[in-house]
Formats: sequence, structure tokens, C-alpha cells
Amino acid sequence: MSSSLEFNKLAAGVLCGGLLLMGVGKLAGVLVHPETLETNAYTVEVAEGAATAAAPTGPAPIEPILGLLASADPAKGLKIAKKCAACHSFDKGGPNKVGPNLFNVVIAAKGHVDGFAYSEALLTSGETDKWSYTSLNHFLLKPKDYAPGTKMNFAGIKKTEDRAHLVAYLRSMADTPAALPTVEEIQAAQDAFNAASGG
Repeated sequence: MSSSLEFNKLAAGVLCGGLLLMGVGKLAGVLVHPETLETNAYTVEVAEGAATAAAPTGPAPIEPILGLLASADPAKGLKIAKKCAACHSFDKGGPNKVGPNLFNVVIAAKGHVDGFAYSEALLTSGETDKWSYTSLNHFLLKPKDYAPGTKMNFAGIKKTEDRAHLVAYLRSMADTPAALPTVEEIQAAQDAFNAASGG
């Protein structure tokens, strides 16, 4: 019996101590009124013209594929193109399916297949009216971002190397493959990407 009384005394003591601490905390909040300083107590001098890093705005820059095309593997691109074969054919004279035939698409006009009903979103998308290496790279990354409103229902290809392989395959599917980018074009694309990335 005495042990249960001892336990009750201990529990009451802990409870009273907790209530006392809560009461002291409330009383301290009433007695102390912190004031916000109008100026910092300690100012940090910053040299005029010191560079400050600005947070990038807008969509993330897209890594260029121009420098990868010379070494890209059309055979790997063919494997990747199998994802597209349900909607596109690639051979010369091949039929249009849900999407147009893609023979000779590299550097061709965006509406290069006569008689195919391209969406206006696709025809007016991007920085040029041709399927340049850069526009293909941007489109293949995420078609709906490149051409908002496009009828093409494809999520895109995330890996830069995979996009380069696919474009190398598309380039090979032509009577005369398009010229590879020049060293100057490769450097300009890389410089623009670096500048946009803050690098």
C-alpha cells in the first residue's frame, strides 16, 4: 500500500513541476516584449559591383547533341526508334501512320510530308521551320514542351546520348545524309548551353 502512495506522490510531483514550468513560460511571455531592430546591429560591408548569383528563371537549358553526333551510333538509334515505329515509318516511300514517315527528316521542313495533316502547333513550334539538329534535340526531349498543343503523344527521351543516337539514325535515313555540324556550330551551342546553365 505504501508503495502505491509513493508512486502517487512521485506522479503528483512531476505533474506539479510541469505545470510550474508552463506557468513560468507564460509569465515570461507576458513580461518580456521583444522589439524588432530597425537596422541590423552588425552590418556586413559588400564591395560595390560584387557579383551576386541570380537564380535561373524559365525552363532548364537543354544539353546540346551537336558535339555527340559524329560519334553517335545509328544502330543504337535504330533500337531507340523502335519505340516510335508504332506511329512512324522510316524507310523511303514508307507509309504515314498516326505520324508521318520520317525518311529524310533531318534538316527538312517541319511539314515535309505532303498530304499529312500536321498540327499547327508543330508547324509553328521552335526557333526555325526546319528540323535542325537542335530542334530535333529539343523536340525529342519533351515534344509537348517544344510544341505545346501537338497531337504527338510521346513522353520524350531523357538521356542526351540516346537523343544523339536517335538523331544519328534519322540522319542516316536519307538519300544524302545532312552535313554534320561544324566545329564552330558545336562550340557555339556548347557556349550557349554553358551560359544558360550559369557555367
